[in-house]
Amino acid sequence: MGDSFMDLIVWQRSVQLSTEIYRLTASFPKSEQFGLVNQMRRASVSIASNIAEGYGRTTRGEYLQFLGYARGSKCELQTQLVIAKALELGPVKSYEPADRLCADVSRMLIAMMNKLKN
Repeated sequence: MGDSFMDLIVWQRSVQLSTEIYRLTASFPKSEQFGLVNQMRRASVSIASNIAEGYGRTTRGEYLQFLGYARGSKCELQTQLVIAKALELGPVKSYEPADRLCADVSRMLIAMMNKLKN
């Protein structure tokens, strides 16, 4: 492990994902401000936050648990992206960066969790 959770590529990608979600949702209608916008932003921030919190824990089991929380938030965010697209909140192309980052973060989290389990 590096010296900090900030050295983790998965953490860096999840921060990029969160930033992308903030950009994407900025164009959503005001009527969604306390609905999907709020939920998507919270879920995206939760991914990076749980990776960081897990890194700061003292046992491998705790770290795995928080990576599991991060993965759960990632799944929540993916669901919200599907719903936002179905509601046509912005052009479909505008979702591509977030979708790509979601997939990257997902692969990295699974790989990390598998590594920690062994």
